[in-house]
Amino acid sequence: MTAMTMAKALNDGLRAAMERDPKVLVMGEDVGKLGGVFRVTDGLQKDFGEQRVLDTPLAESGIIGTAVGLAIRGFRPVCEIQFDGFVFPGYDQIVSQLAKLHFRSQGKVKMPVVVRIPFGGGIGAVEHHSESPEALFAHVAGLKVVACSNAVDAYWMIQQAIASDDPVIFFEPKRRYWEKAEVDPDATPPPLYSSRVVRPGSTLTLASYGAELKTCLEAATAAGEDGHDLEVIDLRTLSPLDLDPVLDSVRRTGRLVVVAESPSEVSVAAEVAARVQEQCFHSLEAPVLRVCGFDTPYPPSRCEDDYLPDLDRVLDAVDRSLAW
Repeated sequence: MTAMTMAKALNDGLRAAMERDPKVLVMGEDVGKLGGVFRVTDGLQKDFGEQRVLDTPLAESGIIGTAVGLAIRGFRPVCEIQFDGFVFPGYDQIVSQLAKLHFRSQGKVKMPVVVRIPFGGGIGAVEHHSESPEALFAHVAGLKVVACSNAVDAYWMIQQAIASDDPVIFFEPKRRYWEKAEVDPDATPPPLYSSRVVRPGSTLTLASYGAELKTCLEAATAAGEDGHDLEVIDLRTLSPLDLDPVLDSVRRTGRLVVVAESPSEVSVAAEVAARVQEQCFHSLEAPVLRVCGFDTPYPPSRCEDDYLPDLDRVLDAVDRSLAW
């Protein structure tokens, strides 16, 4: 086992996938010589060459469109979108082509394309650099959407996404890129499209993904000092949602708080809340609560600490649920 940051785990995962399959390509803005703005692709062009690690023009629509054509010809492109807010020029290609070609061809054409998107706030970035657009992709039929929260999952999930024959939108919480964990390359990872319990508990269920999972774990530790035993679940996959662990947990605890950085309106958190209410109605001891970003455009960086769900907001929701 080796301690590594999430950025290094992604780099090692990409490297392992490229060594395993010569059809795997990495492409995006500054992914080659620079190694990406977060250095996730550092050293890959030097080791695999410019034919497999391509520096593209600043044109997200062109990046995704080229990846679609490469996939049709049997390649497995991995596209890096530099920042979450830059993906929207490529959104048409993703929705109109990438998500539909497998179905449009009656299954004859596969679309093994991974679109990597650093997402979320917390790094003091300027406008268009701190979005949480995951619900826009999770709503699109034909796409798979996943979000890693730590280095271990990052290492395995990127390899599993690349091996998938479906188009995968791969969200990476940028404020966790530099946090370390012990990664065992010989371990057996869970399936890509699965959620998992990361902290067992019996009093209340916290469900989250991406950067906010760490906040939930901190909230569970703080609540434990007051005698509350919180269970924390990492959703990991946003489309398809794997809610069985969440449903099993809520049937035991009777309470659920869903935490995410994105605005709460018509969100992944809203979908989780709705489906838990549908399937666990008679087990609920309190309404399902959501702790999310506010329903405004992402604020200037000096205000982001007031925008992002933090420990106090999560613990306030826990207290309100337990007091019901």
